[in-house]
Amino acid sequence: MGDSWLYNRAMSKPLYKVSFLNHGKVYELYARRVASGSLWGFVEVAELVFDVHDGLVVDPTEERLRAEFGDTRVLHLPMQAVLRVEEVERKGQSAIRDAVSGERVVTPFPLPAKPR
Repeated sequence: MGDSWLYNRAMSKPLYKVSFLNHGKVYELYARRVASGSLWGFVEVAELVFDVHDGLVVDPTEERLRAEFGDTRVLHLPMQAVLRVEEVERKGQSAIRDAVSGERVVTPFPLPAKPR
């Protein structure tokens, strides 16, 4: 890892994957800012990142999360609800899972197989 890696790292905003419990489900969101909250016992999650879809393929999980949190400036999560905060290189797929089974609550539409 040379100086260019350090420069690129310093110039780009970090990206975090935040997993937390909400009404018996595990939510996985991506955000640019995560910090100890000014409200004691809360974690602040801000600058939420959602996919921008230009085509017809729409992820229903992403749409549901955008509908629920799209207008949120700062999400204040109780510390005990936060399961994990990971700093990641790139955004993956957001998810809502059942807390007990771990299975996705909102599943993506099945896509047709690629033509040969």
